[in-house]
Amino acid sequence: MDKKIKKKRFSRKRIIMTAGAVFFIGLVAYGYRLSLDKVYRADVEKLTISKVTYGDFEDVVLLNASVVPLTSVIVSSPEGGTVAEIFTENGATIEKGTPLLRIANPNALSGYTASETGITEQINQLRKLRLDLEQNQRIISQDMMEVENSLRTATRKYRIDSVLFSKKVITLQEFNISSQDYEYYQGRRKILQQAVRQENQSRTMQLKQIDFSIGRMNESLETIRQNIENMTIKAPVSGKLSSYDPVIGKSYGTNEMLGKIDVMQGYKLQAGVDEYYVNRVKEGQRATCEFDNKNYTLRVAKVIPEITGGQFQVEMVFEGQSPQNLRRGLSLQVKLTLSDNSKSLLLPQGQFFQSTGGSWAFVVRDGKAEKRNIRIGRKNYLYYEVLEGLQKGEEVITSSYDQFNQYDIITITK
Repeated sequence: MDKKIKKKRFSRKRIIMTAGAVFFIGLVAYGYRLSLDKVYRADVEKLTISKVTYGDFEDVVLLNASVVPLTSVIVSSPEGGTVAEIFTENGATIEKGTPLLRIANPNALSGYTASETGITEQINQLRKLRLDLEQNQRIISQDMMEVENSLRTATRKYRIDSVLFSKKVITLQEFNISSQDYEYYQGRRKILQQAVRQENQSRTMQLKQIDFSIGRMNESLETIRQNIENMTIKAPVSGKLSSYDPVIGKSYGTNEMLGKIDVMQGYKLQAGVDEYYVNRVKEGQRATCEFDNKNYTLRVAKVIPEITGGQFQVEMVFEGQSPQNLRRGLSLQVKLTLSDNSKSLLLPQGQFFQSTGGSWAFVVRDGKAEKRNIRIGRKNYLYYEVLEGLQKGEEVITSSYDQFNQYDIITITK
């Protein structure tokens, strides 16, 4: 009889295959772990390692500010054209109304002259119309005087004839003639009075319209003459002329800036601030600067939030007495205070922030540096404020991470 052979549960072949699979999986896992824990060797002399400390965080930012006049007035050309004459030079101290230069624009001048002639003719026509209305008024007045005189004569004759007719001195026919004359001149006076009232109303309205039109035309004439006069550019205020470099024959467009006049009433500071602080810099914040070994207090007077080249502009004015020897263009270092001091963990500033944005850093321990997630808050000209991820006394690589940004572990060699 055939004997049933019981199949072995773990054959040699199966054991070998299982062991191979386990080895392969382990190898893959090890390789994956190595890919996660990429190691970079760095020379300690090429790194900047900083220690985390605990202390007062000064919420300030250092600014390089320029001295500018407290008030500057832009000088522009109301009319476009070319420079025909130059009467003064850059840097001159001038009085209000001083001629600066003359702009030549033959086409504009011809247009202004033609407009002036046309408006003058219209004004003359309106004035003639006014004279005609006044002449008509005189004629109507004369007619009214004649009617009144004739009516008085007819009235007197009618009254006399009425008495004579009652006494039978005159005939009925003679009385009817004087009666008709009396009634005729009464009716004519009534019609003429109505005509005079209508004429006066119409004349009054026309005269108002004429006066209004002449007034507007005179304003237009004054504007034209002012435009012609504006071809000679004059100083709008007294002060010192700057940014002024005209050349004979140089063309300028309408309202193009020709220069500035710095009103000599004091100075302010203007500075560019990193866009990082755009939501934290406010009007009214205090700042300090040092000049001639003295400290001065300033106040943020204006914030211009438009960002250009990674910066926005602020203007600061001195509170109290300002320095005596300030000059336009001087540079001063200003410390702008954003908020009061507070106790915090402090990490010295470094180029690592450009690579990580403050979300992680390499923390040094026992000759190695490992990547660790952190959270950075405010920053000033010296320190970052550490909110999470670091402890007092720990050391962090704060130099640039450009060479090992993709690694997780750094072995530090000496």
